[in-house]
Amino acid sequence: YMKKMNNWSRLLLWSIALIVMAGCGNTEAKKQVPAPDTQQTKVDTAKQPATNPPAKEPIVVTAIYPPTTPPPSPPPPSRGMMMEKRLAGGYMGNGRLGPAHGGSKIVNDEPYDATFFKNYGVNPFVDTEDDHFSTFATDVDTASYTVARAYLKDGNLPDKDSVRTEEFINFFDYNYPAPAADTFAIYLDAAPSRFGKNCLLQRIGIKGREIAVKDRKDAILTFVIDCSGSMGSYDTRLELVKKSLRLLVEQLREGDRIGITAYQTNGWIITEHRGISEKEQILKAIDSLQAGGSTNAYEGIKFGYQIADKAFQRNCINRLILCTDGVANEGQTNADTIITEMKPYIDKGICLSAIGFGMDNYNDVLLEKLGDQGNGHYAYVDTIMEAKRVFVENLTGTLQVIARDVKVQVDFNPAVVRSYRLLGYENRDIADNKFRDDKQKGGAIGSGFAVTALYEVKLWEDKAGKMATVFIRSKDPDKDEVKEISKDIATSDVKKNFVDASGSFQLAAATAQFAELLRHSYWAKDEKIDDLLDLVQALAPSFKNDAKVIELVDMISKAKTLTPAGDTAPKEDDKEK
Repeated sequence: YMKKMNNWSRLLLWSIALIVMAGCGNTEAKKQVPAPDTQQTKVDTAKQPATNPPAKEPIVVTAIYPPTTPPPSPPPPSRGMMMEKRLAGGYMGNGRLGPAHGGSKIVNDEPYDATFFKNYGVNPFVDTEDDHFSTFATDVDTASYTVARAYLKDGNLPDKDSVRTEEFINFFDYNYPAPAADTFAIYLDAAPSRFGKNCLLQRIGIKGREIAVKDRKDAILTFVIDCSGSMGSYDTRLELVKKSLRLLVEQLREGDRIGITAYQTNGWIITEHRGISEKEQILKAIDSLQAGGSTNAYEGIKFGYQIADKAFQRNCINRLILCTDGVANEGQTNADTIITEMKPYIDKGICLSAIGFGMDNYNDVLLEKLGDQGNGHYAYVDTIMEAKRVFVENLTGTLQVIARDVKVQVDFNPAVVRSYRLLGYENRDIADNKFRDDKQKGGAIGSGFAVTALYEVKLWEDKAGKMATVFIRSKDPDKDEVKEISKDIATSDVKKNFVDASGSFQLAAATAQFAELLRHSYWAKDEKIDDLLDLVQALAPSFKNDAKVIELVDMISKAKTLTPAGDTAPKEDDKEK
């Protein structure tokens, strides 16, 4: 009997202990993170999942006024931050952290961890008897080129899926004259291809109207700043964001206004829109931001659009500028879903520019889609010099759109042209019958911006005459009026030899070939990088040793040293079937 009682006593004591432990756990779960000692405005976001509060309780997002006040206390450390602590300062290779997934090695021996790119394939040759129309949306993005530059600078060949040929081509200025009155001018030329087999290279150049700096519209800008752990854990990308935005703020003028939101595990409003007369407070707010937590880009963008909508002015530039590494891991993380939810704001005229920073832990797929579908653009900033190019040298073009839904259609003459291949623009393809459908989205082009496209063209033997007609269709950004212009090119316009073509034509050809080699294009499988390097080195003096051309020579030289001898052909699964 006594033995049985002792057993019951022990069971009772264990039960009491478990109850006490469970009570302590519930008490701990109900602890709240103290709010910062600032003047606050609360925004109800009850539909969003909470991080620090218990489940089912609404999130309270803090909007901070004045903007010099520090942001809310950061949420618990992200996986990347914990990795940093686990490695005890163990920065690895190229001064970067180890894998975000744990361990000490990057998966598949890749140069960077958690980078995301999408393979859109490579355009094939198309017989004109099957389809003599080629239709695509314009693209003024340059991110792919600067991403490749960052890879090569670190001693790595770029991921072939990161290479978009059109963005390499459009990184360079080919000095097309701007139209005096029309929205666009079209420039067409052609010559025997230096690299393609038994074909011509045909160039289409489109130059937009230039608007003087003094004549640009007032800008209502909303900065959406990624302050998640990865923006500070891997390198100094948040510091580069701050310096870049400081450059932009310094270029603004009376009449411009700035609002700021930021995000970590949750988003918050730093300040609604202020005039540039309060520039010092705006700069202090930007400088005070610190990295921590995970990445809820959706919530940061959502709050950004909310305050942008509140400040919207119809005859002004209304634009979100998202600065991030793009690796969203909280809330909505799919670009298509985010764009769908923000579509009413985009349709109203609030554009979104996606500016990428960093390399380890980087999502090119998300940023490219946000920039393209947000009626803005996508750029990648790897250095302060690139920030100056985007935010200082090209500021008016970056901000003021002169045409939306810009589409190109090339009608090749089947009697003269046997087949053609568009270099790049794989993810900008538009159905031929949608060219004059004005509900079909196209590209947006800013003041003074240019677009270049290259085709490899094979002619029928002993045939001459009109090769193609190029059509450009676009909408006025303010009136939604549609304009269409066209221009022909004939065999009489083709230069006799490649070397007879202009220097800008040869530079465009070389830049496209560099991209085709880096992306392991089937159509460049027999080409040698040495030939490309020789061409660009010979071109540099004619461009008066332009810094961009010199940099291109350096990039090709680095790619050559990183390419195994004789390894110019793509793998079997990369070939165009």
